[in-house]
Amino acid sequence: MPRERKVVVESLPDDATRLAAELCKTIICESVAQRGRAYIALSGGITPRATYQLLAKTAMTGAVPWSQVEVFFGDERDVPHDDVDSNFRMVQQTLLDYLPITPSQVHPMPADAEDLDRAAAAYEQTVRKIVPARADGRPCFDLILLGMGAEGHTASMFPCTPEALEEKTRLVVAHFVPVLGRRRMTFTFPLINAARSVIVLVTGDDKANVAATILDGDEQAKSKLPAARIAPDDGQCMLVLDAAAARRSSFRPA
Repeated sequence: MPRERKVVVESLPDDATRLAAELCKTIICESVAQRGRAYIALSGGITPRATYQLLAKTAMTGAVPWSQVEVFFGDERDVPHDDVDSNFRMVQQTLLDYLPITPSQVHPMPADAEDLDRAAAAYEQTVRKIVPARADGRPCFDLILLGMGAEGHTASMFPCTPEALEEKTRLVVAHFVPVLGRRRMTFTFPLINAARSVIVLVTGDDKANVAATILDGDEQAKSKLPAARIAPDDGQCMLVLDAAAARRSSFRPA
């Protein structure tokens, strides 16, 4: 059964960013201490940039055992890795370039492939080969970091994209996103909800209505929002919001 979702509201975006970075550090360190290695998947978009910049500073302190971390990506745009819109490029420039980490530890999605469906299947096999599996056979990430869009999307699972939202067996899919007019590659719920820990970082006033529905809405309203379906089967989900994103909900800064 899914564990109860933990919600933390910080006053300012910088505070939410700082908390997300601290949670990431703690999870990585505990995973390495307990199992010898940490397997993480990172998000693109604007929201996590500052979190990655804070994590990059740990390279100078040795506070995080980055040499024992395998880095994956939860979604990607259909562009080359050096494109300005690439999630990989953003994470590389804000975090990976500063870490004592080898290229073999970083696993970008091949979302610029000519055959995206075949590329998604290949990425799933990479995940299965490297990330240890649970008893049910699904790879179990120690940490998946996600964001949320103003319309409730997370990773590259958007409202009205049933090919991704309703997938039950494939762990990674490539699909067309009508609101964007282009294809994306993304983790699906069977993979995300097999993780030990999922952090969803949500900041900004434009997220307030959707955040309120996810936190306080009825089940029918929630069912229309992809981000509301983040519910690890046997792990923890932590929603980290700033006051602006939480302002229409019943949750307030501690």
